[in-house]
Amino acid sequence: MNKPLVGVIAGAILGALDGATAWFTPAVRDQMSGIMAGSSMKGLVVGLAAGFFARKVQSDGKGIVFGAVIGLILAGIVAAMPDPNTGQHYWVQIMLPGFVFGALTGYLTQRYGSRPANAG
Repeated sequence: MNKPLVGVIAGAILGALDGATAWFTPAVRDQMSGIMAGSSMKGLVVGLAAGFFARKVQSDGKGIVFGAVIGLILAGIVAAMPDPNTGQHYWVQIMLPGFVFGALTGYLTQRYGSRPANAG
């Protein structure tokens, strides 16, 4: 399995887990399905980006940092949107899991999956 595909699969699964952490914020429990779907999509983007990065750069550390930064950026974009019911922002509750699961996605794409064979 190639690295971008590993990234997409890992990103989708870890994104769903990222969204599931919203359960710990009681004010948004009624929005769980939308949060989990959005987090899965965010995870797909992180996984795809981390997979293509892993094709070019062969370093576990750099892959982890790349995934964490992309996850943090995308989580920051989501956290900047206020809760439609309360108008409140959940910076830590959104950005911390996005950072952690982005780092895990970056690690998994570096560690697993194959690189394309060199043509020539």
